[in-house]
Amino acid sequence: MQDDAPGFYGTYASYKNYRTPELGAKQKRRFDAEIWGAAACAPSMRFLEIGCGTGAFLAYLAAKGVSDFLGIDHDPALAEVVPAAVRDHFVCGDLWRALETGAPFDRIVALDVLEHFTAEEALRLLVAARDRLNRGGRVVLKVPNAACPWGLQYQFGDLTHRSAFTPLSLRQLADAAGLGVVSVFGQRQGSRRRMVTDALVHRFLSWALLTPPEIWSANLYAVLEKRS
Repeated sequence: MQDDAPGFYGTYASYKNYRTPELGAKQKRRFDAEIWGAAACAPSMRFLEIGCGTGAFLAYLAAKGVSDFLGIDHDPALAEVVPAAVRDHFVCGDLWRALETGAPFDRIVALDVLEHFTAEEALRLLVAARDRLNRGGRVVLKVPNAACPWGLQYQFGDLTHRSAFTPLSLRQLADAAGLGVVSVFGQRQGSRRRMVTDALVHRFLSWALLTPPEIWSANLYAVLEKRS
Protein backbone atom coordinates (compact mmCIF):
# COMPACT_ATOMS: atom_id res chain seq x y z
CA MET A 1 0.00 0.00 0.00
CA GLN A 2 2.65 2.50 1.03
CA ASP A 3 5.01 1.57 -1.79
CA ASP A 4 2.37 2.35 -4.42
CA ALA A 5 2.04 6.01 -3.40
CA PRO A 6 5.22 6.96 -1.47
CA GLY A 7 4.86 10.69 -2.12
CA PHE A 8 1.42 10.84 -0.53
CA TYR A 9 2.09 8.51 2.39
CA GLY A 10 5.36 10.31 3.04
CA THR A 11 3.39 13.45 3.94
CA TYR A 12 0.43 11.70 5.53
CA ALA A 13 1.25 12.79 9.08
CA SER A 14 1.26 16.48 8.13
CA TYR A 15 -1.82 16.09 5.90
CA LYS A 16 -3.79 14.41 8.69
CA ASN A 17 -2.30 16.63 11.40
CA TYR A 18 -1.90 13.73 13.83
CA ARG A 19 -2.96 14.46 17.40
CA THR A 20 -3.54 12.23 20.39
CA PRO A 21 -7.31 11.65 20.48
CA GLU A 22 -9.49 12.47 23.47
CA LEU A 23 -12.23 9.91 23.96
CA GLY A 24 -15.32 11.88 24.95
CA ALA A 25 -18.86 10.78 25.75
CA LYS A 26 -20.06 11.55 22.22
CA GLN A 27 -17.37 9.38 20.63
CA LYS A 28 -18.10 6.57 23.07
CA ARG A 29 -21.81 6.64 22.18
CA ARG A 30 -20.95 6.46 18.48
CA PHE A 31 -18.65 3.48 18.95
CA ASP A 32 -21.30 1.85 21.15
CA ALA A 33 -23.92 2.13 18.42
CA GLU A 34 -21.78 1.66 15.31
CA ILE A 35 -19.44 -1.12 16.42
CA TRP A 36 -19.95 -2.53 19.91
CA GLY A 37 -23.68 -3.13 19.65
CA ALA A 38 -23.80 -3.70 15.89
CA ALA A 39 -21.14 -6.44 16.04
CA ALA A 40 -22.30 -7.96 19.36
CA CYS A 41 -18.98 -7.29 21.07
CA ALA A 42 -18.05 -8.29 24.63
CA PRO A 43 -15.14 -7.38 26.97
CA SER A 44 -13.93 -10.99 26.99
CA MET A 45 -13.27 -10.99 23.24
CA ARG A 46 -9.92 -10.62 21.50
CA PHE A 47 -9.78 -7.64 19.11
CA LEU A 48 -7.55 -6.60 16.21
CA GLU A 49 -7.82 -3.15 14.65
CA ILE A 50 -6.22 -2.88 11.23
CA GLY A 51 -5.07 0.66 10.40
CA CYS A 52 -5.69 1.92 13.92
CA GLY A 53 -4.47 5.46 13.19
CA THR A 54 -4.17 7.66 16.25
CA GLY A 55 -5.75 5.02 18.50
CA ALA A 56 -9.21 6.37 19.33
CA PHE A 57 -10.84 2.95 19.00
CA LEU A 58 -8.05 1.31 21.01
CA ALA A 59 -8.73 3.77 23.83
CA TYR A 60 -12.42 2.93 23.54
CA LEU A 61 -11.72 -0.79 23.89
CA ALA A 62 -9.74 -0.16 27.05
CA ALA A 63 -12.60 1.96 28.42
CA LYS A 64 -15.02 -0.93 27.73
CA GLY A 65 -12.91 -3.26 29.84
CA VAL A 66 -11.30 -5.18 26.98
CA SER A 67 -7.84 -6.41 27.92
CA ASP A 68 -6.81 -8.47 24.88
CA PHE A 69 -6.56 -6.18 21.86
CA LEU A 70 -4.02 -5.08 19.28
CA GLY A 71 -3.86 -2.16 16.88
CA ILE A 72 -1.57 -2.15 13.85
CA ASP A 73 -0.62 0.64 11.44
CA HIS A 74 2.17 1.14 8.93
CA ASP A 75 3.02 4.76 9.90
CA PRO A 76 5.82 5.06 12.51
CA ALA A 77 4.79 8.65 13.23
CA LEU A 78 1.78 7.28 15.11
CA ALA A 79 3.91 5.69 17.84
CA GLU A 80 4.07 8.97 19.75
CA VAL A 81 0.45 9.90 19.06
CA VAL A 82 -1.48 6.84 20.24
CA PRO A 83 -2.77 7.44 23.81
CA ALA A 84 -0.16 6.42 26.38
CA ALA A 85 -2.64 4.15 28.17
CA VAL A 86 -2.95 1.86 25.14
CA ARG A 87 0.46 2.35 23.57
CA ASP A 88 1.53 -1.15 24.62
CA HIS A 89 -1.29 -2.47 22.40
CA PHE A 90 -0.02 -0.62 19.31
CA VAL A 91 2.32 -2.13 16.71
CA CYS A 92 3.84 -0.34 13.75
CA GLY A 93 4.38 -2.99 11.13
CA ASP A 94 3.20 -5.07 8.23
CA LEU A 95 -0.49 -5.90 8.52
CA TRP A 96 -0.09 -8.97 6.31
CA ARG A 97 2.34 -10.47 8.79
CA ALA A 98 -0.02 -9.68 11.65
CA LEU A 99 -2.76 -11.56 9.82
CA GLU A 100 -0.59 -14.61 9.20
CA THR A 101 0.65 -15.50 12.67
CA GLY A 102 -0.45 -15.61 16.27
CA ALA A 103 -3.67 -16.47 18.08
CA PRO A 104 -7.01 -15.90 16.32
CA PHE A 105 -9.32 -12.97 17.03
CA ASP A 106 -13.01 -12.66 17.85
CA ARG A 107 -13.43 -9.26 16.20
CA ILE A 108 -11.34 -7.58 13.50
CA VAL A 109 -12.05 -3.90 12.85
CA ALA A 110 -10.93 -1.80 9.87
CA LEU A 111 -12.20 1.79 9.92
CA ASP A 112 -11.47 3.93 6.85
CA VAL A 113 -8.96 1.36 5.63
CA LEU A 114 -10.39 -0.74 2.80
CA GLU A 115 -10.56 2.18 0.36
CA HIS A 116 -6.75 2.45 0.50
CA PHE A 117 -6.47 -0.90 -1.31
CA THR A 118 -7.30 -2.10 -4.79
CA ALA A 119 -10.29 -4.43 -5.04
CA GLU A 120 -7.94 -7.41 -5.37
CA GLU A 121 -5.96 -6.34 -2.30
CA ALA A 122 -9.18 -5.74 -0.37
CA LEU A 123 -10.28 -9.29 -1.18
CA ARG A 124 -6.92 -10.63 -0.02
CA LEU A 125 -7.27 -8.63 3.19
CA LEU A 126 -10.73 -9.98 3.97
CA VAL A 127 -9.70 -13.56 3.20
CA ALA A 128 -6.72 -13.18 5.53
CA ALA A 129 -8.99 -11.66 8.21
CA ARG A 130 -11.49 -14.48 7.80
CA ASP A 131 -8.75 -17.04 8.35
CA ARG A 132 -7.71 -15.33 11.61
CA LEU A 133 -11.20 -15.32 13.14
CA ASN A 134 -12.39 -17.65 15.85
CA ARG A 135 -15.63 -19.50 15.24
CA GLY A 136 -18.42 -16.93 15.38
CA GLY A 137 -15.90 -14.17 14.69
CA ARG A 138 -16.85 -10.97 12.91
CA VAL A 139 -15.24 -8.25 10.81
CA VAL A 140 -16.35 -4.61 11.06
CA LEU A 141 -15.63 -2.30 8.12
CA LYS A 142 -16.17 1.42 7.61
CA VAL A 143 -15.71 3.03 4.17
CA PRO A 144 -16.94 6.12 2.28
CA ASN A 145 -20.29 5.55 0.57
CA ALA A 146 -19.56 5.98 -3.13
CA ALA A 147 -23.22 5.28 -3.97
CA CYS A 148 -24.24 8.61 -2.44
CA PRO A 149 -23.15 12.12 -3.51
CA TRP A 150 -22.46 13.02 0.12
CA GLY A 151 -19.79 10.32 0.33
CA LEU A 152 -17.71 11.57 -2.58
CA GLN A 153 -15.98 14.25 -0.49
CA TYR A 154 -14.63 11.48 1.73
CA GLN A 155 -13.77 9.16 -1.15
CA PHE A 156 -11.91 11.75 -3.21
CA GLY A 157 -10.62 13.89 -0.34
CA ASP A 158 -7.60 11.62 0.07
CA LEU A 159 -5.27 10.82 -2.84
CA THR A 160 -4.21 7.54 -1.23
CA HIS A 161 -7.68 6.07 -1.80
CA ARG A 162 -7.62 3.44 -4.51
CA SER A 163 -11.09 1.81 -4.49
CA ALA A 164 -14.65 3.00 -4.01
CA PHE A 165 -17.35 0.92 -2.35
CA THR A 166 -21.14 0.87 -2.27
CA PRO A 167 -23.48 -1.32 -0.21
CA LEU A 168 -23.78 -3.65 -3.20
CA SER A 169 -20.04 -3.96 -3.84
CA LEU A 170 -19.35 -4.55 -0.13
CA ARG A 171 -21.74 -7.49 -0.24
CA GLN A 172 -20.03 -8.76 -3.40
CA LEU A 173 -16.60 -8.47 -1.74
CA ALA A 174 -17.80 -10.26 1.39
CA ASP A 175 -19.25 -13.11 -0.65
CA ALA A 176 -16.03 -13.49 -2.63
CA ALA A 177 -14.08 -13.61 0.64
CA GLY A 178 -16.32 -16.32 2.09
CA LEU A 179 -17.87 -14.04 4.69
CA GLY A 180 -21.56 -13.68 5.49
CA VAL A 181 -23.14 -10.23 5.72
CA VAL A 182 -24.72 -9.51 9.09
CA SER A 183 -25.59 -5.90 8.24
CA VAL A 184 -24.69 -2.93 6.06
CA PHE A 185 -25.79 0.46 7.38
CA GLY A 186 -24.99 4.15 7.18
CA GLN A 187 -23.11 6.14 9.76
CA ARG A 188 -25.32 8.70 11.45
CA GLN A 189 -23.59 11.94 12.43
CA GLY A 190 -24.56 15.32 13.79
CA SER A 191 -27.11 16.67 16.23
CA ARG A 192 -30.61 15.23 16.58
CA ARG A 193 -32.01 18.18 14.60
CA ARG A 194 -29.59 17.59 11.73
CA MET A 195 -30.32 13.87 11.64
CA VAL A 196 -34.07 14.56 11.49
CA THR A 197 -33.51 17.09 8.69
CA ASP A 198 -31.32 14.60 6.82
CA ALA A 199 -33.98 11.90 7.13
CA LEU A 200 -36.69 14.20 5.76
CA VAL A 201 -34.56 15.41 2.84
CA HIS A 202 -33.48 11.87 1.97
CA ARG A 203 -37.05 10.62 2.11
CA PHE A 204 -38.08 13.30 -0.36
CA LEU A 205 -35.12 12.60 -2.64
CA SER A 206 -35.84 8.86 -2.58
CA TRP A 207 -39.38 9.65 -3.71
CA ALA A 208 -38.28 12.18 -6.35
CA LEU A 209 -35.35 10.36 -7.95
CA LEU A 210 -35.58 7.46 -10.37
CA THR A 211 -32.59 5.57 -8.93
CA PRO A 212 -31.86 6.77 -5.38
CA PRO A 213 -29.02 5.15 -3.43
CA GLU A 214 -29.85 2.33 -1.05
CA ILE A 215 -28.18 4.25 1.79
CA TRP A 216 -27.84 8.04 1.86
CA SER A 217 -25.20 8.33 4.60
CA ALA A 218 -21.77 9.61 3.57
CA ASN A 219 -20.04 6.64 5.21
CA LEU A 220 -20.96 2.97 5.37
CA TYR A 221 -20.51 0.29 7.99
CA ALA A 222 -20.53 -3.42 7.22
CA VAL A 223 -20.55 -6.21 9.79
CA LEU A 224 -19.40 -9.53 8.32
CA GLU A 225 -19.19 -12.94 9.95
CA LYS A 226 -17.19 -16.08 9.47
CA ARG A 227 -19.32 -18.76 7.90
CA SER A 228 -19.50 -22.00 9.86
